[in-house]
Amino acid sequence: MGSYWLGLDGTMTLPFQLGPAGLPTAEMSGESLSRSATTGCPLLVPGLRRRALLRAAVGLGIAGAGGLFTRVHAAELKVGQPAPPLVLHTLDGRIIATPDLLGQVVVATFWATWCVPCREELPLLSAYAAQHAPQGLQVLGFSLDEPQNLPKVRTVAAGLSFPVGLLGSPWVPVYGRIWRLPVSFVIDRTGRLIDNGWNDDSPEWTAQRLQRVVDPLLARGG
Repeated sequence: MGSYWLGLDGTMTLPFQLGPAGLPTAEMSGESLSRSATTGCPLLVPGLRRRALLRAAVGLGIAGAGGLFTRVHAAELKVGQPAPPLVLHTLDGRIIATPDLLGQVVVATFWATWCVPCREELPLLSAYAAQHAPQGLQVLGFSLDEPQNLPKVRTVAAGLSFPVGLLGSPWVPVYGRIWRLPVSFVIDRTGRLIDNGWNDDSPEWTAQRLQRVVDPLLARGG
C-alpha cells in the first residue's frame, strides 16, 4: 500500500510507494516530478528550474543534500512526552480537544477522500473504534479535504463510528506539516504521545498494528 504526499498548497496529491526506509522510491531530477492522484503516472512540469524545484522540495519537507528525501516531523514531537494538543471541529459542530480526553486512549488520524490508502484503512479503524469504545478508545478523524469536498467528506463520515472534521490547513502546531497520508498519532490515557506517525515506515493501520500499538494501552485500564 502506498502513501500520498501533499503539494505545497495542501491540495495536490503525490502518490508514491515508500521504500524500506519510509522514503519514496521515485527519484527527483532537474525537472519537477509529480504524480496524478488518479493514475499515479509521472507528470513533468516544464519551466520549473532546479532552484525552484529545491525550494518546492524543502517546502514539502522531502529534499536534502544531493536530492535525497528526508522525513519531516517537528523536533519537539517526542514519544513518551506530553502530546501537543489537537482540536477537532466536527462536522456536527462540536469541538473536541485532546487535553479534555485524559483517561481515554486517543488515536488522531489524518486522511482525505482522495487518498486511496486512507479510504482502505478507515473501515478497519472504524470497526476497531466501535469495538473498543467501552474500554475508553476515542478516534478523531481530521480530513485534509478542501471545503468544496465537504459533501464527499460527509458521505464517508456517515459510515464511520468516530467524529470527523475538516482540518482546514495542512499545518498543525508542533506536529508540523501533514505531508503524507494516511498518518496517525496515538496518545495514552495520561496524555503522553505513544506512537508518532512520522516515525512509521508503514503508517497505515492494519489489524496487527492496532493490536501491537493500541491494545496494550487499552488493557491498562483507566
